[in-house]
Amino acid sequence: MSKNIHIPIPARSALIKLGNDINSARRRRRITKALMAERAGIAINTLTRIERGDAHASMAAWASVIFVLGLTENLRDLADPAKDLLGLMLDEERLPKRIRPKRNAI
Repeated sequence: MSKNIHIPIPARSALIKLGNDINSARRRRRITKALMAERAGIAINTLTRIERGDAHASMAAWASVIFVLGLTENLRDLADPAKDLLGLMLDEERLPKRIRPKRNAI
């Protein structure tokens, strides 16, 4: 995988925050890095990269760690259309102002 992928600054910041949150959640649960890595089926260095917000760790590794923490529901809802405020606003703008019956309709 190429490490020359451009990651927008807001996305990078979000991954760093997510990594920090994962680190905090693991420590609150009193799970060692070794045990977390074992449960997630990843190497300890991959877990360390995730907790630092490394965008090059695989999505599967991130998802496995989130699963071990019991936070899979949050991942499932990440791009939920019902929570996409911008998408909902754009849909609302595209609604017709009025609806006319077809000329041949009864």
